[in-house]
Amino acid sequence: MAALNVNISSLALKNPVMTASGTFGYGLEFADFMPLDGIGGIIVKGTTLNPREGNDYPRMVETAQGMLNCVGLQNKGVDYFCEHIYPQICDIDTNMIVNVSGSSPEDYAECAARIDALEKIPAIELNISCPNVKDGGMAFGVTCAGAASVVKAVRARYHKTLIVKLSPNVTDITEIARAVEAEGADSVSLINTLMGMAIDIERRRPLLSINTGGLSGPAVKPVALRMVWQVAKAVKIPVIGLGGISSARDAIEFLMAGATAIEIGTANFLDPAVSIKVRDGINDWLDAHGCQSVQEIIGVVS
Repeated sequence: MAALNVNISSLALKNPVMTASGTFGYGLEFADFMPLDGIGGIIVKGTTLNPREGNDYPRMVETAQGMLNCVGLQNKGVDYFCEHIYPQICDIDTNMIVNVSGSSPEDYAECAARIDALEKIPAIELNISCPNVKDGGMAFGVTCAGAASVVKAVRARYHKTLIVKLSPNVTDITEIARAVEAEGADSVSLINTLMGMAIDIERRRPLLSINTGGLSGPAVKPVALRMVWQVAKAVKIPVIGLGGISSARDAIEFLMAGATAIEIGTANFLDPAVSIKVRDGINDWLDAHGCQSVQEIIGVVS
């Protein structure tokens, strides 16, 4: 059996397989399907400073080789998470990571500070694809200044591993990656969803309640892989790859492109045990190719 352990800054993962925020609940929902301690980490659903109702229905649409969603970060807020969810997940023997969202740098920082106090949450992942309410609704993650402002505010109040999730809806994702690295990000994860749309031609209106949504699933994988490859060459911090991963072969492509770890998202809806299968598939491939460690293939594609 090959050594599968990797490190994301000071965060030690028993293997490079994690689950993506918004596709795995709080982990508990999947306990009947797979051993939660069998993967490197679980990134729980997006958490905000205050409760959010999310967008109106319909907010999910199936597409060719993927899905669109506009759930809108529905959650009960960080205080509810700390008081009610954290006690249920704190003893799961893997890295429980909280995805943090906000509408201003101050919101992000306050939410992160409250999570910082939770002993058994070793890292957060910042979702900077959220709209900046102070700047006309433009997402923080589409400009270097916007992305940097969030990371700077959070870094001042959060002292554990800080992962920043990058938006693909930009001209040059390497510029955003370097901007958040400069402000103290320990790692970047990419990609978040691509903006998309679907239309009901009989009703002559969009299928989603807010017209557009985030595209995920196998359809986005080639774009995600290309961006991971670019960013891995542009920054010195570890890169976490995600976007359309549904098999060990997919995961290995991302590792070879320069990702230190990967996240599985939409595939969880089709097979709730897919992350364990991907972990085992990576090991089988390494064994079959005479590799002693997963480290031997990370970033081999120049």
